[in-house]
Amino acid sequence: MSTPVITGYSDRINHAFAYAAKHHDQQVRKGTRLPYQTHPANVAIILTRYGCNDDTVVSGILYDVVEDCVRDGWTREMLEERVGHKFGSNVLALLLTVTERRSDDDGIDMSHEDRKSDYLERLAVASEDALWVCAADAVHSANSILSDLRRTSFPETVWGRFSAGREGTVQWYARMAERLRAVGFSAPIVNELAAAAAELSVR
Repeated sequence: MSTPVITGYSDRINHAFAYAAKHHDQQVRKGTRLPYQTHPANVAIILTRYGCNDDTVVSGILYDVVEDCVRDGWTREMLEERVGHKFGSNVLALLLTVTERRSDDDGIDMSHEDRKSDYLERLAVASEDALWVCAADAVHSANSILSDLRRTSFPETVWGRFSAGREGTVQWYARMAERLRAVGFSAPIVNELAAAAAELSVR
């Protein structure tokens, strides 16, 4: 991870929040009424808590923006114009290394499982800052599910939000933690993710 220390606020971070808020306008978190913007906000908080630099926090805020755009078929040129020019090519490049792809290098559409496997495989060439973004995004998502499970007497209503179901969702977060360790990312946030996955497995 690069050395600059952030104070929790910068003009770039403020700009990233505004950009993400516009993109996620009217979106809500799956199966809830929470504005989707609560997710990138919490990812930013997690990254700040671990002392990550400005580029990494900005990337965490924009992570789902870029993922949505890739899913919708945006080209690299479109992303460079809309995201790279505003927040820096370094931020865009970081995000693309940890964004789930819809098609492989030959342009062939991948199945759901192939997309997940491809994502995990590409973590081997991701920068440390990109791995922080990946981990923080997963930590907030996993802990959001845990929070909802703790508040309900009907866990099936929570697990029903996910196409992978309970088993597939739990396995995904466990696989993420294992893969991050396998590629040499040993930051404490990986333990946080593994702990969340372990608790999800008994809920």
